Amino acid sequence: MTRLLLLVLFVPLAGWLFAPPAVAHDATSTAYADVSGVDVAGGDDVRVVLDLEYDLLMKSAWLYADAYGATDRAVQERELTKNFDAVAGYAIERFQVANGDQRCVGRADTTGSIIERNDTAFARLTIDYACPTSGEAKHAFYSSLFPDEENFVHSTKTMVRYDVDGHSGAVALDPGSPSVDITSAPSESVTPSSSSKAGELWDFGVLGAEHLLLGPDHLLFLLALLLGVRGWREVLLAATAFTVAHSVTFALGSLGVVNVPAAVVEPIIALSIVVVAVLGLVGGSHGSGRWQLPVAFGFGLLHGLGFASALGISEPGSWDLVWSLLSFNLGIEVAQLCLILLVFPLVLVVRRTRAQRQVLGAVAVAVIVVGTFWVVQRLPVTGELVATLTVPLLG
Repeated sequence: MTRLLLLVLFVPLAGWLFAPPAVAHDATSTAYADVSGVDVAGGDDVRVVLDLEYDLLMKSAWLYADAYGATDRAVQERELTKNFDAVAGYAIERFQVANGDQRCVGRADTTGSIIERNDTAFARLTIDYACPTSGEAKHAFYSSLFPDEENFVHSTKTMVRYDVDGHSGAVALDPGSPSVDITSAPSESVTPSSSSKAGELWDFGVLGAEHLLLGPDHLLFLLALLLGVRGWREVLLAATAFTVAHSVTFALGSLGVVNVPAAVVEPIIALSIVVVAVLGLVGGSHGSGRWQLPVAFGFGLLHGLGFASALGISEPGSWDLVWSLLSFNLGIEVAQLCLILLVFPLVLVVRRTRAQRQVLGAVAVAVIVVGTFWVVQRLPVTGELVATLTVPLLG
């Protein structure tokens, strides 16, 4: 039993330790599209700002390893500029805009830029779509960015935020629902219908759950927290403190009230894993759980900012998305609850064995090692050195 538990707990830890920096995006990816109307004669043109994962975009545009393998930001900027025609052509073909039953013609800016999301490089492209004029504007958007058949990732979601035709909102497009229509009649409601609104809320809830379950740093933080608690009462209190804290900063970060750079948030999130694991190792051995509430609440504030960055909604004026934000957060909470119900009984079983100190201590040490590695990896000073050493090792 002890060996089986160690195997179950250590295999994911080893995978996270030796994975490259973009491990959280190797299985799936999220693209971001900010759609707005362009103030030109006729009013039918649309501007789309796309944020696409850099290395994945370069692979999907069938460019050479020198392009998609670049990790230095200056090199990425240079490769993006050099291969801009191929990259823009891919994006325009995969993200389409239509007015009525006629497709709009896309034209990209002559330059792009590199930004960071969740410690990952994204290429930002601005594309203007010239749409056929008509008596009534009725735009639709379609995304087939990074489809399954390219065999690089699967189940890609495109987060679309729109403010067009008098309508504003957000929707998540995926292979099952790759398009969205926007009705522009002023006399109609400026929000989607009840059925489409329910679908939008469901999409955001699923996206929130996926972000927690596919985010190794958030999973590892919860594991470190569970290793230090000794009963269901302590679990309830710690989980509540973490939930309240990250819900507050998630809302503030998503709505643009608080804006902390990812270069600051991500290393501290990794550090929170180390701190909680150390406290669990020391405090747990002495039966003290007094540290759990303040630590869970304090670091929950930081994790909330990490959750907010996943949505790509970080400027003031996003209050029209409040229900989508609540759905996203609810998805996080449901996934968190399921994880606790799955993992904590396993921890309790271990605590009833003679080898509890050795097993839980070994797991805590492994968590500390992985968390420390992530801290070093995410610091601007040392991150490039870590990438240089690990990527060739992984082939």
